[in-house]
Amino acid sequence: MVEHARRFYASGAEPATPRGAATVVLVRPGPGGGVEAYMLRRVAGMAFGGVYAFPGGGVDASDASVDLSWAGPSPTSWGERLGVPADRAQAIVCAAAREVFEEAGILLAGPPLEPDTMVDDVSAPEWETARQALVAHTLGFAGFLAAQGLALRSDLLAPWSRWITPEFEARRFDTYFFVAALPEGQRPRDVSGEADHTMWVRPVDALARADADEITLLPPTRATLAGLASCADVPAVFAAAAGRDTATPVTPRLDLAADGTATFHLT
Repeated sequence: MVEHARRFYASGAEPATPRGAATVVLVRPGPGGGVEAYMLRRVAGMAFGGVYAFPGGGVDASDASVDLSWAGPSPTSWGERLGVPADRAQAIVCAAAREVFEEAGILLAGPPLEPDTMVDDVSAPEWETARQALVAHTLGFAGFLAAQGLALRSDLLAPWSRWITPEFEARRFDTYFFVAALPEGQRPRDVSGEADHTMWVRPVDALARADADEITLLPPTRATLAGLASCADVPAVFAAAAGRDTATPVTPRLDLAADGTATFHLT
């Protein structure tokens, strides 16, 4: 990373414009207490290939103004929490819900007139056909939910943090991190083709494995796991999320001194 940053700054190139993205940290009760998080390892050749991360992907600008069946906090409320206009907030939350369905087969949706009810199994062939159509961009998320008579359950998500990729990276993202409890009756599936390994893991164990160089974590993932490690259970995760600043982005920065010393900061 240091050598990459040195080459970038020496080149005098302009930083790439960050692309909007959303990531969802699925959590469930751990067998011995605490919580477990669902993680996947990106396949080689992808952006950040070989590292463990959470399901997520790019924000689709078309989701900003689409007529979408919605349950839970409104896009306006989400905008106030995320520090963006309501239409942008709608697109970000839609991206979070869509990506966790596309990459893990978990659907955060339910009947619009039954706000406390949600889909309990989305593994049947007809769901898989729809998921593949979303991945292929032949079906929009709003159209998919409408066809199934469902509303997006924004109340099942809680914002956790916002990270912007360092300016020396060729591919940059402005990523909103969310947490979501694994819905009862649903199980994540490795269906995206973008991962070569998935696992449920206690945050403290994932951090220990990274410290032992058994797995690779990027700073946002490591910081997220560190925050989750102190949560005693799933309700504690959501209680912690409620008090976090999710409008101000964290931007990792590498300061290079004249003597060659490199200092890594989170600002």
